[in-house]
Amino acid sequence: MTSKSFKLSRSSLSATSDASETQKPPLPPTVTFGRRTSSGRYVSYSRDDLDSELGSNDYMNYTVHLPPTPDNQPMDTTISQKVEEQYVSSSLFTGGFNSITRAHLMDKVTESEVNHPQMAGVKGSACGVPGCDSKVMSDERGVDILPCECDYKICRDCYIDAVKTGDGMCPGCKEPYKNTELDELAVDNGRPLPLPAPGGVSKMERRLSLMKSTKSALMRSQTGDFDHNRWLFETKGTYGYGNAIWPKEGNFGNAKDDDVVEPTELMGRPWRPLTRKLKIPAAILSPYRLIIFIRMVALVLFLHWRITHKNTDAIWLWGMSIVCEIWFAFSWLLDQLPKLCPINRSTDLNVLKEKFEMPTPDNPTGKSDLPGIDVFVSTADPEKEPPLVTANTILSILAADYPVEKLACYVSDDGGALLTFEAMAEAASFANVWVPFCRKHDIEPRNPESYFNLKRDPYKNKVKPDFVKDRRRLKREYDEFKVRINGLPDSIRRRSDAFHAREEIKAMKLQRQNRGDEPVEPIKVPKATWMADGSHWPGTWLNTSAEHLKGDHAGIIQVMLKPPSDEPLIGNADDAKLIDLTDVDIRLPLLVYVSREKRPGYDHNKKAGAMNALVRASAVMSNGPFILNLDCDHYIYNSKAMREGMCFMMDRGGDRLCYVQFPQRFEGIDPSDRYANHNTVFFDVNMRALDGLQGPVYVGTGCLFRRVALYGFDPPRAKEDHATFCSCCFGRNKKKHSNTSEENRALKMGDSDDEEMMNLSFFPKKFGNSSILIDSIPVAEFQGRPLADHPAVKNGRRPGALTIPRDPLEASIVAEAISVISCWYEDKTEWGQRVGWIYGSVTEDVVTGYRMHNRGWKSVYCVTKRDAFRGTAPINLTDRLHQVLRWATGSVEIFFSRNNAIMASPRMKFLQRIAYLNVGIYPFTSFFLIVYCFLPALSLFSGQFIVQTLNVTFLAYLLAITVTLCILAVLEIKWSGIELEEWWRNEQFWLIGGTSAHLAAVLQGLLKVVAGIEISFTLTSKSGGDDIDDEFADLYIVKWSSLMIPPITIMMVNLIAIAVGVSRTIYSTIPQWSRLLGGVFFSFWVLAHLYPFAKGLMGRRGRTPTIVFVWSGLIAIIISLLWVAINPPAGTDQIGGSFQFP
Repeated sequence: MTSKSFKLSRSSLSATSDASETQKPPLPPTVTFGRRTSSGRYVSYSRDDLDSELGSNDYMNYTVHLPPTPDNQPMDTTISQKVEEQYVSSSLFTGGFNSITRAHLMDKVTESEVNHPQMAGVKGSACGVPGCDSKVMSDERGVDILPCECDYKICRDCYIDAVKTGDGMCPGCKEPYKNTELDELAVDNGRPLPLPAPGGVSKMERRLSLMKSTKSALMRSQTGDFDHNRWLFETKGTYGYGNAIWPKEGNFGNAKDDDVVEPTELMGRPWRPLTRKLKIPAAILSPYRLIIFIRMVALVLFLHWRITHKNTDAIWLWGMSIVCEIWFAFSWLLDQLPKLCPINRSTDLNVLKEKFEMPTPDNPTGKSDLPGIDVFVSTADPEKEPPLVTANTILSILAADYPVEKLACYVSDDGGALLTFEAMAEAASFANVWVPFCRKHDIEPRNPESYFNLKRDPYKNKVKPDFVKDRRRLKREYDEFKVRINGLPDSIRRRSDAFHAREEIKAMKLQRQNRGDEPVEPIKVPKATWMADGSHWPGTWLNTSAEHLKGDHAGIIQVMLKPPSDEPLIGNADDAKLIDLTDVDIRLPLLVYVSREKRPGYDHNKKAGAMNALVRASAVMSNGPFILNLDCDHYIYNSKAMREGMCFMMDRGGDRLCYVQFPQRFEGIDPSDRYANHNTVFFDVNMRALDGLQGPVYVGTGCLFRRVALYGFDPPRAKEDHATFCSCCFGRNKKKHSNTSEENRALKMGDSDDEEMMNLSFFPKKFGNSSILIDSIPVAEFQGRPLADHPAVKNGRRPGALTIPRDPLEASIVAEAISVISCWYEDKTEWGQRVGWIYGSVTEDVVTGYRMHNRGWKSVYCVTKRDAFRGTAPINLTDRLHQVLRWATGSVEIFFSRNNAIMASPRMKFLQRIAYLNVGIYPFTSFFLIVYCFLPALSLFSGQFIVQTLNVTFLAYLLAITVTLCILAVLEIKWSGIELEEWWRNEQFWLIGGTSAHLAAVLQGLLKVVAGIEISFTLTSKSGGDDIDDEFADLYIVKWSSLMIPPITIMMVNLIAIAVGVSRTIYSTIPQWSRLLGGVFFSFWVLAHLYPFAKGLMGRRGRTPTIVFVWSGLIAIIISLLWVAINPPAGTDQIGGSFQFP
């Protein structure tokens, strides 16, 4: 067990005041590396010469790069890259503020045996050098890499020592190594710089299209020698460019950006779009818009009539009702106007495959030309977010149908728990068999828990004869995997107790040796949490200690699965251990565990801060131009979901899309959906309607982002204009708008040389002082462009530009990733302000999406035939109310912040602005809703009503408003595909939430704005109920919350008011039946909406259906009233004035 130390010192700490006075960007942290040689001597190196491990500083800033001309081809660095990546994947990197960055080489990451060659801690052969206990280098299949022909087994460190300090002699045969290309890796990671670009290419193309050159087998003849003629033909003789850009003949040095020649093959082939808009049929949409207009007119006339016809008998009742009705009309208008232009969309995966994964003149091998995707999974508390749920999500990501080499998964553990760490290691080990099984048999869904619990025939449409056998073996293996995951807490605790006892015994022995016969005092050894390899866990300990708390621990990065090879790794008979993997690609995507550094005194900004840390770490390590954000309980239900989202990003105009939002679908919801957990009205009505405007809002999970949009850049071809109603609705005046506020001003990423483009000198002030992170920004922008396969495609890239292998993952890269997840990195930068996820709100998702739309970006709503993602939702009443409370509180914060849509920029469309305005205003409806729910009871108590009498005019208006609302509901059901019951459940929970959680959210928001009292929220538990026999056990659990007080009061008051009103009317001399009917009707309207809330309060009652208690209460009230009517009190000879029973 060895470790590599990286000393990290921040020179700007001692000069904080000077830096603030001069307004200079903070100095980059100095990272040094050290390695212990076999002789025991420590050698220190800088970051620049880590790979070559040269100790001389004379050559640090003077390096000669030769272009890849026919006479100078780069040396193959396959062995050294494999060795370096294996070392990185077997090391646990830790570090942070004012601490040492260490690479701790781990013998194993979990107590169970791992056997996949990409996984950390994989077993291997022992090094043959005497006194060394390290493992031999291995390739993708786990086969030992033996650099000498004598097959002498040697580990990475001993190999480096032999090359550098042993004159390149093999310790076994004492002959010099024939291939010692490790030195070549020091020169820019083996990437030679190209020749200067011709003048006819734009600055962006010069900077980005030169990243790689087609120096693969295409440039070699059948004999293996370099093919000069083919090289000259393919590249047009432009050294260093490959075939990424084809200048016109004769205009090599004088052409302009528009003079790039289109390949004749592309011009002669019909262009096919990747996506299509499916408009709502006019037979549905036209009546829908007409009814909206009719209802608006009816509301105006009704309110005018109500204002002009006062109830002089109860002016107070009339006044309260008028105020509430005006607000309800305004709220309905805000909700309804953005629904005027709903659309549907469809994708064509066959066209995507044809364009990006089929042989073409630019991509003769048919290698995938799709851009990379970094998938983020966030978790914070393994007690409330069970590791088994997170592990299943990880497995569904690793098995997704996307090019393996283009996919990377990052798990953010904001709690720094060893339980989550080892659960991810177990998931990586199980992926060794699960992922090839999914690829072999085309399994859906690829979440093992959901797949093995399917209630349909699992053998349907499975044609391979060994499917039944493979499935049974995988089911048995998965059951064992669950046992290991569920047993991790006890295993970690027992292990830690055993190591702690050993440490106490060692300390006592040492004390006795030092003190001799003196009395020995009891020794208190800190009770640490120990990893499987017998070392301290650098994160949160079970028994908390200094620097090992949830808010105080070092940053941690562990590459669980190292980057896969660039070429497919097909299984063979030797790989068939559990199932036959012949002709199956057994590679696994990159999997990285990340726990950002936390220290006291720093605001870590909860989930938004964790996501920004992942953005920076992934930019340094893999730099996928697209980011998929998933919660730990949302897994990939459709393995082709990422391809569906990529259809929109890679289509014409896709470079202006900031994100593709997928709908949230949930499992484990009760069949009646009592509390509207599916939220189908929002996801299938509101979001589809917003898709017809500027795009749907970001809802926190299931969203595919464009990385540069998260960086705060403007969309391509963005122009400032004046904000007028006409320009927002019907057109835009293409005039410069110079006076732009700081909030609306974004970074420029123009696509012409006339504009100032991506001035890298200002980037440290915005993105921090990581040069690797800053250098990755233009690369991500270029790789995220759509294909320039049609003249109408603007700001595109050449086909075949992304078929080159990815950069190797080295120790210096991971050390830089540790630096960018440190707690101090965001100081004096714009992270969380204009870059990344936005801070300052508990609903950071809505604010982040709003900022992108505010810059002019568009978003798209992708509804797939098979649900893209599925997750869980709280079905318990209390948990559901707290979830709604969190959302509503975030909306109130948005309303009182500078993210209010009233202050939106001119780039946001008018109806989109209305939609965002409604997001911030809807919680305030709770005040008026609560008052209106008490009005029927007040009417019954007082004997008055909101109108003087129930005349025909009032009833006609009421009927028109109600009928138009019902017609709108039916038409929405038609064009959205939801069901009537789902619409009614949404209406019910709108009143339940409006009278409980929304009111509390407004009060908490006002407290934060006025008094500065911060609001803290707990995570929604993802665990099930205690009754394992009933999957809906949580539904019947009654947990008291103060949020329940207003709805309970409303129900009680209305029930009592009905009884009082009926009794008064029956026993009055002149009964006012019209006022009684009006009050009773609206009271029953309130009680009908609160019916699910009443069922939730009653619980299960010994498995007796709740409806029995409801009907029992109603029957008891009816019988009581009838008895009073039949046997009235003494002295009364009739009931209800002139009314008598026959």
